[in-house]
Amino acid sequence: MIEVAHLCKRFNGTVAVDDVSFEVPQGTTFGLLGPNGAGKTTTINILCGLLRPDRGTVSLAGQTDPTRPAVRASLGVVPQSLALYEELTAQGNLEFFALINGLSGRQLKERVTACLEMAGLTQRRKDKVATFSGGMKRRLNLVCSLLHEPRILLLDEPTVGVDPQSRNLIFDSIEKLKGEGHTIIYTTHYMEEAQRLCDRVAILDHGRMLALDTVENLIARHGGPSHIEAELEDAPENLEELAGRIGGEEFRVDQNTVRFATTEPMQSLAGLNQSGLRFRALKVETANLEDVFLNLTGRRLRD
Repeated sequence: MIEVAHLCKRFNGTVAVDDVSFEVPQGTTFGLLGPNGAGKTTTINILCGLLRPDRGTVSLAGQTDPTRPAVRASLGVVPQSLALYEELTAQGNLEFFALINGLSGRQLKERVTACLEMAGLTQRRKDKVATFSGGMKRRLNLVCSLLHEPRILLLDEPTVGVDPQSRNLIFDSIEKLKGEGHTIIYTTHYMEEAQRLCDRVAILDHGRMLALDTVENLIARHGGPSHIEAELEDAPENLEELAGRIGGEEFRVDQNTVRFATTEPMQSLAGLNQSGLRFRALKVETANLEDVFLNLTGRRLRD
């Protein structure tokens, strides 16, 4: 459905996208992750025809020129910055964008009604957007891209600054859209969002693709060890023997608490259970997508 091959883009000598390639099959959600300035938004802007690449190709459902109006009409784009008219009502915004996308008459009314319901804004349809909370604006921003029922959605950080209830509604909407066969590219700084929503994830930094795979495979390959903390009834008498039984590393003992890292958490837990020690508490922290992100891109602050 979406094919990107060897995409490159520079701005005044600064490399924004550097030889990026990926494919997104129909009915899947593809995550683009990366620090600020990694090239995520530039890639989205090339896909929707706002920028021309210096090199490389883009194919959207077989169409290779996203600057053509007919190709753009097949896309639903949710920009990082809110694209709403605050002096219009929620219904007024939807009607405006519906007209831009060629809807009219009964079809326009039906799509506006359906999108208001999806955004949970039916009761606020006559209120000006200026009176809305951040979460309400983000929900409206999302459904404005869905009025013409596009099959491809480009979502650039659609949940920035929203409350948990709005974020959950947006998640449910995205999962429903994927279930209906929509193809979605999703950029975010929130790793838990990508871990929940995305079938595959690409991690970008300085315009280059560092890794691309399923979330599970990325965690297995780049997530690092799990960490286990066991609070015991009594301090272990022979730490070396315990370490050998468990098979972990980076062992530390603080009074009755043992902490260690392991690449085989289930085997290490089994070893602990067979050690004969009595536990007060046990905590296991497994690697996640945030660990992958930091291991690949580093922990230095990005501004």
